[in-house]
Amino acid sequence: MCMANQTIAKPLGLIKDLKIFVHGIPYTITFNVINNNVLDSSCSMLLRRPWLKDVKVSHGWGTDIVII
Repeated sequence: MCMANQTIAKPLGLIKDLKIFVHGIPYTITFNVINNNVLDSSCSMLLRRPWLKDVKVSHGWGTDIVII
């Protein structure tokens, strides 16, 4: 997987078909598990497309506000 800074991170594994709820709406998604040492320490997770698109996320890039 290619990170935002163009480095390559090899997933440690997958969590497949996990059901999550966003505002009460169920979504079945797959998570790529990566080594957190490659991330900035203030970042607890990375969310990627197509999941963001599926739940209709709006991200204000200038303000770093994410609205689901």
